[in-house]
Amino acid sequence: MKRIDFLKRAGGLTAGLAVAPWLHPSRAARSLEAMRDYSGSPEEIARNEDYWQHVQQAFTVDRSLINLNNGGVSPSPADVQAAMKRHLDYSNEAPVYTMWRVLEPQKEGVRQRLARAFGADTEEIAIVRNSSEGLQICQLGIDLKPGDEVLTTNQDYPRMITTFQQRERRDGIRLKQFSIPIPAEDDDEIVRRFEEQITSDTRLILMCHMINITGQILPVKKVVEMARSYDIPVIVDGAHTFAHFDFDAGDLNCDYYATSLHKWLFAPHGTGMLYVRKEKIEDLWPLMAAPEALDSDIRKFEEFGTHPVANFLAIGEALTFHEGIGPKRKEARMKYLNDYWIDQVIDSDRVHLHTSRNPKFACGIATFQIRGVDSGELVSHLWSRHKILATPIRHEEFEGVRITPNVYTTLGELDRFADAVRVVIRNGI
Repeated sequence: MKRIDFLKRAGGLTAGLAVAPWLHPSRAARSLEAMRDYSGSPEEIARNEDYWQHVQQAFTVDRSLINLNNGGVSPSPADVQAAMKRHLDYSNEAPVYTMWRVLEPQKEGVRQRLARAFGADTEEIAIVRNSSEGLQICQLGIDLKPGDEVLTTNQDYPRMITTFQQRERRDGIRLKQFSIPIPAEDDDEIVRRFEEQITSDTRLILMCHMINITGQILPVKKVVEMARSYDIPVIVDGAHTFAHFDFDAGDLNCDYYATSLHKWLFAPHGTGMLYVRKEKIEDLWPLMAAPEALDSDIRKFEEFGTHPVANFLAIGEALTFHEGIGPKRKEARMKYLNDYWIDQVIDSDRVHLHTSRNPKFACGIATFQIRGVDSGELVSHLWSRHKILATPIRHEEFEGVRITPNVYTTLGELDRFADAVRVVIRNGI
């Protein structure tokens, strides 16, 4: 019996009714199966368009536009979407039973897999809704008193700056910000700039692993080790790094790290991860109150009431897809895509790149500026004329356009983008 005939009889499907997408053969599974036939170094695979065509086919993106703002939020592969919908449908059969009693305990399997991917203990990983929530747990959960000083750069994410500014108004702490080079290509210089800002009142440091406005990768481990000599904890903003390039918790050696999983892992929107070193959990207050019995339990940071478990369980499908590609291959591809479009526009002396070309300091995010062209107007032009999505960056020290392709981005799409930019370089907007 043909499958569609079986489904019609078993499920009462009427003629012409589309079969649910998760009942079709898995798009991602087919892609991953085809990808297994390819061998070579990560750098060789990064340039193999046949390989990446299989990856691109796992997504359901709209090819009538070009999305170069994956740093904001990325689409998920079809299988991740299907898993979330499948869990959500099951949840709605009888939520107090199906969601709370059946699906909720399955989060523990996702927790274990995230811990393995990050190189941490399972009891150090909390599943949260985004990097902002994870970071605010740390920013608001560490005890500070009036006069205590918090140190960070002037390039950190605005919401995290706003969080400390609220603590200034509410708790009387002091936020101290300082500049770093754009781009920064000397680890020791970054460590020195952090260290020279430390005073006897400094109690906490916030730093980015990758700065969202330029894609700058900072030497987290070196700053953490320096700060530890002063007994100062460091909160690491990893919003753009987990599943973007290859590293693990040991490469950072930090006590607190938070990331969004709906960016580079391709997990459902509204999913994130918080890492807290085990011995630091008890002294970190949760954002929402938890019972005293959970004081030393990483799960106290997940006490935010009723939530859609389906989103969290589908993280597992995203991990499978990410691991199927391979972190090293993915990192090499992101660097290749970055270089591919930059090489096409950087030959003009009117173009200034705010991101390092050195792969030690950048990966798949870069920000450029055309001298004499307003970056906000350029972004509007790219969308209105070419249906290309990009991000305008306005900082007190520079402006530019941030470009963030992803593994589903084709070289043809980057060619279209580069063509549009070269026309503006020659003729203006």
